[in-house]
Amino acid sequence: MRRATRQLGALYDEAFAPTGLKGTQLLLMWRIAELGTEDDPTLLALADRLAVGVSALTHALRPLVRDGLVVLRTDAQDRRSKRASLTALGRTRVAEGALLWSTANRRVETLLGPAAAQMLRDTADRVASEEFAAAFRQGLERRPPSEPPAAAPDE
Repeated sequence: MRRATRQLGALYDEAFAPTGLKGTQLLLMWRIAELGTEDDPTLLALADRLAVGVSALTHALRPLVRDGLVVLRTDAQDRRSKRASLTALGRTRVAEGALLWSTANRRVETLLGPAAAQMLRDTADRVASEEFAAAFRQGLERRPPSEPPAAAPDE
């Protein structure tokens, strides 16, 4: 599964190359846009939505801020919090990325076939769920230390 996700990630990064961004950067910018419908999202809300730590998020935002795609500002009510918003250039890049994402998704669907592509999306959603993560962790706690791994690493 790790090999497959790395391959797919690399292929999507190739598809997004015209924007100058990687898929992870576009996803981050999409989440800023998605959460910013009422007010710009706080970094904490953004980190929660992306399931990453605030420090990792801050690190990921640096090149986007440097390149003028995202702006960080101090929250007016809580000076300890920061909020993220897209610049006009950032919104343009997200729009370009959305078109490229759609093209890449159609290509995956063509190559896998509609049924397999849907199964892949459903499986990815299930694996990404909190329920799956909780069940996985619970199973690790109960596994005897002497039990051998089910498959070789990275399979």
